[in-house]
Amino acid sequence: MSHPDPYGSTEPRGWDRPAPALPWPDTDLEPGPWRPAPAAPTHPTEPGGYARPGAAPDTYAAPDTYAAPDTYAGPDTYAGPYPNSGRRHDGPGRYDGPPAGDRGRPDGPERRGPWGEPARDDEYPTAQIAPVRDEPTDQIPAVRDEPEPEPPPGRRGRGRRRASAERPPTTTPTTSRAGRNLPAAIGVGVALGAAVVVPLFFFMPAFLAVLATAVGIGIWEMARAVRRSGAHPPLAPLVAGGVITVGLAWFAGPDALCLGLLVTVLGTMIWRLGDGPGNYQRDLTAATLIAVYVPFLAGFAAMLAAAPGDGHLRVLVTLVAVVLSDTGGYAAGVSFGKHPMAPTISPKKSWEGFAGSVTAAAAGSAVLLWVLFDVAPWWGALFGMAISVSAVLGDLAESMIKRDLGVKDMSNLLPGHGGLMDRLDSILFAVPVAYLLLAVFVPVVS
Repeated sequence: MSHPDPYGSTEPRGWDRPAPALPWPDTDLEPGPWRPAPAAPTHPTEPGGYARPGAAPDTYAAPDTYAAPDTYAGPDTYAGPYPNSGRRHDGPGRYDGPPAGDRGRPDGPERRGPWGEPARDDEYPTAQIAPVRDEPTDQIPAVRDEPEPEPPPGRRGRGRRRASAERPPTTTPTTSRAGRNLPAAIGVGVALGAAVVVPLFFFMPAFLAVLATAVGIGIWEMARAVRRSGAHPPLAPLVAGGVITVGLAWFAGPDALCLGLLVTVLGTMIWRLGDGPGNYQRDLTAATLIAVYVPFLAGFAAMLAAAPGDGHLRVLVTLVAVVLSDTGGYAAGVSFGKHPMAPTISPKKSWEGFAGSVTAAAAGSAVLLWVLFDVAPWWGALFGMAISVSAVLGDLAESMIKRDLGVKDMSNLLPGHGGLMDRLDSILFAVPVAYLLLAVFVPVVS
């Protein structure tokens, strides 16, 4: 028994049902005879490819062929969906743009849409823009140069001051090839020499006061300079300990000098505990460097001056040897310096200058020690050479410290010299060597 059709239809199902007729002829499903392509539209056009008003729109060319709305309107023109649709073609795929003279002209031929209908102005807003015209320039007012406002009375404008008969031009201080203001450096050097030599020969306790003052200023300059690296050594215990160290060396000799250094370092450690543990090691390291570099080395100058009978002469020959070394090195370096001695530390020092330092110090010390202490000239020359080498090393050591800290001078206390430590750097390294050599060449007589 067969079941009835659930759809209640008497038409055949599945592939038995005939296919519906299509509303258009499909060549793939129903192949037909081949027909050539339709010719160009027959509606008339104006020159330039613009359709005349009232022209019939593009229509079907055949029942089975569809002519697209964008078709050729003539042999060389193209009627497209754009305003000014007269676009020329020289062949398939090539476009030369709209005809010359009709590109965007608001007063050109009437614009039409893709189907030949008049185009609306709201669809082409550029059509409402007025053309740019050349305006005559003689109607534009000329721009006048307004005078600059004068500065108020009593104030001078920016720039250099003008010289006049009553006011000479400002001159900058001249510097030498070594980078110093030579007149100021000579004047300050003579003043420092007088401050040392006069008390040394006329009132010895005053020399101790000058030495203690120099130590205090040197400690202050060093502590101020090392702060650029982040270290903050306590200044008060360093200055107090430095003055005590020099005094102990003056009155009690080498053992007291070492004791003064130990007391200074311990006092600095205890003082620094009050600021907490932050950066304690760095601050203590900087304080120890300052205590050894300034007061400990300066204590040898105090022991030289404290020698009974000829202490002032011992200090004098040491200072003269240092001065001769600096002067000879400066003169030789400026005149003949070509080979840098330590370019990464002190670029202005040369081997020629170093040879001049050693030669000048050796010659001067040979004569001076022979005259003052009756020492053989070759021993005096050896003394001068040793002082010169130690002075140059002291200068390089301080230059290395300054370069590490990123400073040019320790301070600007002395014109033409920088800071006091810039003058004491050579002396501080020279006095221990002088104390040792003079103790051998010229034994101390009680």
